[in-house]
Amino acid sequence: WDTSDWESAWDSGDNKEEEATSAEEETTGKSGPWLQDCVVSLSPCSDLLVVAREHKAVFLSAKWRTDDSGREEMTLAVSWTGTLSTEEGECVSSSICIPLASQKRSSTGRPDWTCVVVGFTSGHVRFYTENGVLLLAQLLHEDPVLRLKCRTYEIPRHPGVTEQHEELSILYPAALVTIDGFSLFQSLRACRNQVARAAAAGSDVIQPPPLAYKKWGLQDMDTIVDHSSVGVMTLCVFDQMKNASILGGFNASVKGSPPAMSQYITVGGGPYTGFYYAVEGSSQPLLSHVALAVASKLTSALFSAASGWLGWNKNKHEEEAVQKQKPKVEPATPLGIRFGLPDSRRHGESICLSPCNILAGVTDDFGRVTLLDLARGITIRMWKGYRDAQLGWLQVPEERGDREFSPSASLPRRHALFLVIYAPRRGILEIWAMQQGPRVGAFTVGKHCRLLYAGYRLMGVNSQVCLLDPITGALRTVNIPFHLALSDKKSERAKDMHLLKRLTTLLRSREVEPDILESEAKSVLLDIKHPAIKKQALESLLANKNAPVSCLTNITCTLYDTLKQQDPEEVDTDLLQLCSSQLKLLQLYTDIQQLHSAAGTEQDSLEGIKDDLSRVGPTLQRYAQFTPRPSVSFVQDSPDSPLPPQAFLSQMECTESGELKVIRRSETEWNQLGNFLFWGCLCGKSPLHKVCDTLQQAGISPQQLLSLLLNVWLQREKEVLQKSEETVRNLHTLLIALSNMKGAVEESWDPQSVSPWWQQVRSTCIQSHNAAAALLAAFVAHRAAKASITSHADSKLQSEWEAVSLELEQWVVCVRQLEDVLVLQTLLLVPPPQGAAGGAAAQCSIKTLLEGGTGGIADSVSKWVFRHSLAPERLKEILQKREDKEAEQKAGGEGNDEKQQKLLVAVCQRFPHSLSPDLLFAHCCWEYVVQWNKDPEEGQYLCWAVEHLKLVSSPHIQLGISAMMWSTFIVKRFSAAAFLMEKVGKAPKDRLCRRDVGMGDKAVTSFLGCCVQLLQILMESDSAVEEVSAPELSVEEVWCGAEGPASIAELALEQRGVHYPLVQHHCLLASLLHATMTFSLKVKPLSLFDSKGKNAFFRDLTTIQLMPSGDMDPGLVSLRQEFLLRMLTGWVQAIDDPSSSSSAGCPPLPSSGPKADWWPSLCLELGSLLQVNPDILRRHLVCELYNQGLDLRAEEVMLEVEDKDVLGSQLLVLTGQRLSYSLLHSQSQTQAAMELLARLPPTLCTWLKAMDPSELRCPLVPLSQTSRLVSRLIEILPENHAQYSLALHLLEAVEALTTED
Repeated sequence: WDTSDWESAWDSGDNKEEEATSAEEETTGKSGPWLQDCVVSLSPCSDLLVVAREHKAVFLSAKWRTDDSGREEMTLAVSWTGTLSTEEGECVSSSICIPLASQKRSSTGRPDWTCVVVGFTSGHVRFYTENGVLLLAQLLHEDPVLRLKCRTYEIPRHPGVTEQHEELSILYPAALVTIDGFSLFQSLRACRNQVARAAAAGSDVIQPPPLAYKKWGLQDMDTIVDHSSVGVMTLCVFDQMKNASILGGFNASVKGSPPAMSQYITVGGGPYTGFYYAVEGSSQPLLSHVALAVASKLTSALFSAASGWLGWNKNKHEEEAVQKQKPKVEPATPLGIRFGLPDSRRHGESICLSPCNILAGVTDDFGRVTLLDLARGITIRMWKGYRDAQLGWLQVPEERGDREFSPSASLPRRHALFLVIYAPRRGILEIWAMQQGPRVGAFTVGKHCRLLYAGYRLMGVNSQVCLLDPITGALRTVNIPFHLALSDKKSERAKDMHLLKRLTTLLRSREVEPDILESEAKSVLLDIKHPAIKKQALESLLANKNAPVSCLTNITCTLYDTLKQQDPEEVDTDLLQLCSSQLKLLQLYTDIQQLHSAAGTEQDSLEGIKDDLSRVGPTLQRYAQFTPRPSVSFVQDSPDSPLPPQAFLSQMECTESGELKVIRRSETEWNQLGNFLFWGCLCGKSPLHKVCDTLQQAGISPQQLLSLLLNVWLQREKEVLQKSEETVRNLHTLLIALSNMKGAVEESWDPQSVSPWWQQVRSTCIQSHNAAAALLAAFVAHRAAKASITSHADSKLQSEWEAVSLELEQWVVCVRQLEDVLVLQTLLLVPPPQGAAGGAAAQCSIKTLLEGGTGGIADSVSKWVFRHSLAPERLKEILQKREDKEAEQKAGGEGNDEKQQKLLVAVCQRFPHSLSPDLLFAHCCWEYVVQWNKDPEEGQYLCWAVEHLKLVSSPHIQLGISAMMWSTFIVKRFSAAAFLMEKVGKAPKDRLCRRDVGMGDKAVTSFLGCCVQLLQILMESDSAVEEVSAPELSVEEVWCGAEGPASIAELALEQRGVHYPLVQHHCLLASLLHATMTFSLKVKPLSLFDSKGKNAFFRDLTTIQLMPSGDMDPGLVSLRQEFLLRMLTGWVQAIDDPSSSSSAGCPPLPSSGPKADWWPSLCLELGSLLQVNPDILRRHLVCELYNQGLDLRAEEVMLEVEDKDVLGSQLLVLTGQRLSYSLLHSQSQTQAAMELLARLPPTLCTWLKAMDPSELRCPLVPLSQTSRLVSRLIEILPENHAQYSLALHLLEAVEALTTED
C-alpha cells in the first residue's frame, strides 16, 4: 500500500529535529549545492558535526534550547571556527569524528570527549579536540589523504565470529595506513592531558612522539578512490584448501591452522573492486626514525627533540634544525591483490560496510548501487537509477513486544539489517530490507542533502543514519520498526500492529466523543486480520476507562456477529469465547445497573431479632458515638462512586462450564464490586429478589455472593448503624434469598453437623474488626439458620425438641463472643485526653482476642489504661466499685470520666475471670514497664509500674512479675549505673548518665528509687509465698478456645523462687546508689564491699551465691561509716528549708525525695546491715541537726542516743561556738555584751576565744534555744565529768545574757 501510510506511522516515532544554526544558515542563501563542496562528518553520537572547506572548518556541538512554544529541542550550535591548515597550499580532504568513552567507573556511557581527525592534501593527518586544539600531527605518506575510516570494537554476537579490534585506516592513492585503535586512543588521551597541563602552567606544548602504524602499498589496481577495512577473518578449512590448490596447484601443502588475515576492500577502476588480504604478523608496526632513535639512545639532533618531550633538557639550535628538516616517510610494505571484480568501463565511487561486516554497498559512475557479499567476494544484488547515491546502514533489534508472537521467542533477540539509499538527483530517501527484501519505506527529501553515516560507534551506542538538509538546516535521524524486515505474509501482521497502535492512541485521547470512539474502534477491530492481535485490541478496548458500557456492548456484539458469519473452521475459538463471555458480563452489568434504578418494595418482619436489638441498643449507640471520625479520602475511592464497567469486567471470569467466577484482587476492588451489587438492596432502594435472581441466573456461586454481601455490610458499618432496623431487615431477606439458592446449603446436610454455608458467615464475623456490624450480621444469620433448621426438621417429620443442633450451639457462642467484643471495643474506642501517650485505638475481633491467648483481653485493657494515663489508685477505686453494686445504682450527672468508669466496669463484668483485679494490675504493670523501657526518660512510667505491682494481692504473681521485670528490663541499666559511679567516684553528671545508662541524671535518681521499691516487693512477696496457696487462673466459658502466648500472670506463676539474701544484698546496693544520686555524694559504691560481696552483684536472683559473712575488715567499716555520716549530713542540709521559720516548730516532711522523713531510719537500717555502730550515726545526726539550728528535731533524736557522755562533750563544743559567735564575732557587738565578757570567769573567756564559730552552718540561733541546749547539757553530763564545771559557767553566762536581753 502507498507510502503515505508509512510516513504517518513513522512520524509518530521520534524524529529528532536538530537545527544547525548560524554558520550554515548564513551561507544557505548564496547558492543551492554549497554543501556538496564541503567535507562533512558527524559523530556517531550525533553530538558533534564538522563542516570543512579548503583550509577553514566549523565545529558544531549539540545544545538543548527552548523554542518559542516552550518545547525543549536539541540544536547544533557553532562551538569553534577557524583555520586548520598550517602549510602552504594544503586543503582539508577528509575528516572523521571519534567519540572517546570515559574511563571512569561512574561514567554514564556518554563520550568523555570527541576527537576530530582531519586528513589533508599534503598527506598530513592531524588530530584536534572538539575545541579545535591540535593534539597530534603526523605525515604518514606524501600523497593527498583520500579517505579516513574508523572501526570500533564490537562484542561478537555469534560464536565463531572473530573478535574485531579498533582501528583507524587512512587511504592514499596507492597506499593504506592502519593505526591500532588502542594505542592511538592512549596517545590521544595523554596528549590531551599534556595540552591541558601546559595551558594551565602557561608553558609550551612539547611535541609528542609519533604514532606506530602499518603501511601497505596496494598493488595491481589502476585507481583507488575508497576503501573499507573489514577486519580480521579466519578462513574455514575448505576455503583454505581451495586457495592452496588454486595458488599452489595439485601438490600444494596446507598448514595445520588457518592464518588470521586482515581483509581490505577497495573500489575504483581496473578492477572495479579489489579484495586484499594481509596475513597477521607479516609486517611489523612501523616506528619512524625519531622513535627508533629514542630506542637506541643515539645522541643526535632528532634524539634531543624527542628527549624534550620525555622531559630531558633540550637545546634551542638543535630543535630549529629539526623543524627545518622534512620528516622522513617510511616506505610501504607491498600487498598484492588476491582477486577483484573486473569491469573495465565501470568505476567505483564509494563503499559502505554493513555493521555486521558481511555485506557492503558500492556506488559507481553508471548510477548503480551494488550489494557485495564480502565472504564470498561476489555481487548479490544491484539497483539502477541512483546517480551520485549516498549509502548508510541500519541494524534494528527486535522489539520486546514482537518477541511474544515470534516462533523464536526463546532464542536471543533477532536483528534486522536495512540499507538506506539517498538519491540526490531524485531527492528521495529509500529503505531496503536485506538481503533480497523489498523497499520498506521511501521519503521525499531535498535534492541538496547529505546522508551522514559514521559506520562505527561509541561502545554500546548504535550508529545512526542522519540526513542533513542545508536548505532548512534540519538534521533528521532515520528510525525503522523491526517488523518491516519480516516477509510479506508477516507484513500483514505489521499492518495489524499498526492498527492496534492506532486504536491505543485513540483510547488514550480523553476528548473523543463516545459515538466517534465507537465507530473508529469498530472499524479498526474489523480490519485487524491476525486473531491474536484482534484479541489484544478487544482486551485493551474493554479495559479502557473512558468507553461507556453501551459502546462496549455494541462493538463486542458487532465483532461477535461477524465472527459467527465466518466459516467455523477459520474462526479462532479463543477469540469467539472471549466475545461471548464479555457480552454476557456486559449484559449482567447493564441489568444490575437498571435494577438499582427501580424501587424496592418487599418487606420482612423482624420478629426474633427485636429483643436482641433492644438488648444491645445502648451499647450500639455508645459504640457509634466513638467510631472513628471521618478522614480525608479520594473521591474515586469512596464507596458511593459508581463502579465503571471495566472494573466489573476485570473482576469477573467465565469458566468452561459457563458459570461466572469472581476474581478477588485487591480489597478496594472487592468492596467496590460488593457495593455495586448489594448496597442498593441493603438500603432498600432496589428490588432484592430480582437482583438475587439475576445474579443466580448469571451463574455466580452463592458462596462468592455471600462473601461480597458480608464484606459490604461490615465495611459500611457507620451507615448500617444509622438505619439499623431497616438495613437489618434487608440483610435478613438477602441472606435467606442467598441461602435458598442452588448450591448454598447442601441437600444432604444433617443438622447435627456444622454447615459450611453458615460456617462461612461465622468465620467472617469472627475475623471482622467492625464489632457492631458483625454482631448484627450474627443476629440475622442465627435467626435464618434457626428457621432453616426448623424447616429442615419439619420436612423430615422429626419432633420439635430434637432440632437442637451443633450449628445453633455454635451460633449462641458466636453471638455471646460478639457481644463481649462489642463492649470491649466500645471501651477501647474512648478517645484519650488531649496530648496523652500511646498510639491509635486498638482494633479487636474474636479472632485477635483468641489469638492473643488467655491474657489477650487484659492486655488490650492495660494498653487502654496506659493511653488514658489512669493512675493506679484511680483504677483500684473503679475496680472496687464493681464489687459493691450500690455505687453503680446511684444515678447522677454523667461526666466524661463517669462514662469511662461505667464502660470499664461493664467490660469487667463481662469478663469476670479474664479481667480479675490481679490480672489487670499485673498486665498494667507490665505495659508500663514496657513503655518505660521504650522511653527511660519517662520515670513516671516505671513508678506507676511499681505502684500497679504493689496492688497485686497474690504474692505468687507479685513475686513472678517482679523477678521478670528485674531480669528483663532493670538489671542491665542498674549494673550500668553502679559501674559508672564506681568509675567516677561520685554521683555522675547528666552527660555521663545519658551515655552509660541511657537516661539523664534526674531519671537515674528516680529509676534507682524504683529499684529499691521493686527489690523490697520482691523480698516481701518471697516471704509471703509460703503462707498463701497459688491462685487458680480461669477463663470465661465462651473464651475457652484461646490459643496463643501465655498471659503475664501465667508466666509469673512459672517463675522459680528467689534467693532472699541475694535480693537483700542487691537492695542494699540500690539504697546506697539511690542515696548517692539523691544527695550527690562522693563514693565508690562497690568499694564498700569485699570481694565476695562484689562477686555476688548482678547475678541471677534465683541462684545461690557465696555471700559475705562474719566480721568485716575495719578499713571497710570505717569507709562505710564515713559514707553513712555524709548521707545524714546531706539529709539535714536538704530539710533545713529557709522559707519555713523555725518558730513554727517542726513542719511535716514529704514522703518522697531528698527531704523524705524516712532517710534517717533507712540510714540506721543500712548501718546495722553494714556493721556500722548505730550510736555513732545517731550522735552524728544530733550534732548535725544542732549545727543546722534544728534544735527541736535534735532533741527528738537525742532521746535514742545511748552514749550520752560523748554526746555531751560534742554538744558542749557546739554551745561554746554559738556563744563565741554572739559575743565575739557578731557584727552588732553591744556594750552590754562587752560588759558581760568582762564579768565572765577568765577560764571561760579564754575557752570562748579559742572557739571557731565558722564551723557552724547556722550560728545565729535565738538565745532561748541555746539556753535549752545548755540545760540539756547539764542533764546529760554526770557531775564527775571533767567538763561539768565548764557547763555550769556556760549556763550562768547564758542566763546573764538572757536577762540583759
